[in-house]
Amino acid sequence: MTWEASLARNARDYLKGADLVREGERPAALRVVLSGWAQKYKQLPDGRRQILALVLPGQSCDLDLFTVARADHSLSAVRRLAVAEIGRQEAVALLDQCPNLAQALCWSEIVTAAIQREWTINIGQRNAIERVAQLMCELFARQRGMPASGGGECDFLLTQWQLAEATGLTQVHVNRTVQELRRRCAVELRNLRLYIPDFAELAALAAFNPGYLHLGEVDLAADRAASLFGGREQG
Repeated sequence: MTWEASLARNARDYLKGADLVREGERPAALRVVLSGWAQKYKQLPDGRRQILALVLPGQSCDLDLFTVARADHSLSAVRRLAVAEIGRQEAVALLDQCPNLAQALCWSEIVTAAIQREWTINIGQRNAIERVAQLMCELFARQRGMPASGGGECDFLLTQWQLAEATGLTQVHVNRTVQELRRRCAVELRNLRLYIPDFAELAALAAFNPGYLHLGEVDLAADRAASLFGGREQG
């Protein structure tokens, strides 16, 4: 049994907005995103919702299967999503047979916790334009790394409503903020893509420090576990 074979055998597709897990359910699988984005969220009784985290291709959604009796948050597809859902028995067997798998999953959780801390700072201390700029910088860096100069483009699958739910702003405020970022930094959101002509300028506006992403360390870990996180290419 290999990790790549397990990912392929347990692959499942979800449509935009479909829940993979609802808060209060018993965790049933170890989930790894193969393509698309997943979002963790909490919802209040009156319908207000906060997006807690975004899970990108190659990342595990969480280790709830091994840690809690009931999920304390929900997980859904941002848009069309492919995810591997590995049951408990198979996951335990993989951990026993693949010595590097536990290390890779542990590293994923460490980076996830670091990102969560930065999101707390984002909502607690940054103003609206800094919050949106910070999230743009993070999603770019998580997909493309830090550019040596200039900028580039990356996937950006969030609607303005989801962007509002991730940054603790209203949709109207997000719309105005995106327009302001376009004016000040020439940032563009178009056809599910984010275009940043000058990453350093946007990062300075957001006070973005990529240290929490542990990018160099992640690259080293990925090299050591290259055979573990093969999966599908992002769709």
